[in-house]
Amino acid sequence: MHVAILTFQGFNELDSFIALGVLKRVPGWRVSICCPEATVTSWNGVTVHAQSRLDEVASADAVLVGSGAKTREVINDPQIMAQLKLDPGRQLIAAQCSGALVLAKLGLLGAIPACTDLTTKPWVIEAGVEVLNQPFYAKDNIATAGGCFAAPYLAAWIIAKSAGIDAAKEALYYVAPVGEKEEYVARAMKNIAMYLACFELAELGF
Repeated sequence: MHVAILTFQGFNELDSFIALGVLKRVPGWRVSICCPEATVTSWNGVTVHAQSRLDEVASADAVLVGSGAKTREVINDPQIMAQLKLDPGRQLIAAQCSGALVLAKLGLLGAIPACTDLTTKPWVIEAGVEVLNQPFYAKDNIATAGGCFAAPYLAAWIIAKSAGIDAAKEALYYVAPVGEKEEYVARAMKNIAMYLACFELAELGF
């Protein structure tokens, strides 16, 4: 299982790194910071080395599109966009905050509503996508989340869809605050539960 976290210049550290930390709780998974260049620098000046490049996006099992300060530049860069060959028919595709703009530009959202951050919201609406006032939404193999701390919801959704409910709960439990672990996991799973298959909902007690 390879999950590629698309991370562009000006990226938001919380979006890429929180998702990475949760997803890496699944043994045997390859989770990579996937970039258009050998290194990318966040909007707060943190430079990281790419663990995979855009030519691996098409073969990844799941793709999480991170957000950042330069997303509008990304969607207007034909060289970058041409490499984002995403296929919801065989891949899980998730977008964090302004990552929804990328999915909209690629034509993957269509009539599917999206979640995003408050800054990006007007641009997503301008792109013709309905924006929901909630942290997470998914339809089939496409999911979006709004707000940096909604990143664990995307990660848990990918884990639940690929490795099962128990694996998602275990990953969330590990990163949840001490003294609030059960409450945190329950809240997170409730946010994604309605978007999982019926047999999985039964496991959750919903």
